[in-house]
Amino acid sequence: MLNDEQITAALAGLPGWEREGDALVRRITGPGGFWYAFAFARRLAVAADRVDHHPDVSISWNRVTVSWSSHSAGGITERDVEMAAATDALVPTD
Repeated sequence: MLNDEQITAALAGLPGWEREGDALVRRITGPGGFWYAFAFARRLAVAADRVDHHPDVSISWNRVTVSWSSHSAGGITERDVEMAAATDALVPTD
């Protein structure tokens, strides 16, 4: 598990992410309404399943809230930081 200083340093390299308790959280809003949000969540599910590390995900019309935490470790780990960056790579830049 990462300490507070390590988490703060990691967040400096993850624009749009926040710490909420023992999780890294980002709210991703897209232009295509519900179908955008659902398609993004599906891409995220595939990526998470490949590495057997799964986030908490909430879909609300055009927004997906992603929360990474290693429950088995009791907080945020390097793996969560890596998956936050991997999540960012799935967000369309257009």
